[in-house]
Amino acid sequence: MATAWAMCSVALVSAAQLGMRWGMSRLPSPELWLDPAVPVQIALGAVLVIAAAIIAYGLSMLAWLLALRDLPLSRAYSLLSVSYVLVYALAAALPFFHETFTVSKTLGVILIVMGVLTINLRRISSTPSQGFPQ
Repeated sequence: MATAWAMCSVALVSAAQLGMRWGMSRLPSPELWLDPAVPVQIALGAVLVIAAAIIAYGLSMLAWLLALRDLPLSRAYSLLSVSYVLVYALAAALPFFHETFTVSKTLGVILIVMGVLTINLRRISSTPSQGFPQ
């Protein structure tokens, strides 16, 4: 169950990153927000997406805390790297982000996936006991 909580956290934080990027790209530059000489149009949809992304971050933290309760840190923190893979793949695949796949970025993502698999596919029974009381 701890791995499921960790992956839930990864999914939520990835969605939050994408939501914040989408929302902020549709708002005027922050320095214009407080400039009374410049009329600023704030897109309500963008603000709502950013608010939802902030909530997703909060829920991600809750899921992360639940994962850390039972998951060894070496496994838990390697799973955070999956977020890089998700954000890169979705940002490049979804046309409204205007990101591109490149050989160097894709190679980096492949190395991240290989590292996560190397850390997490070893036998669970070979993981030494932490000696913490249950």
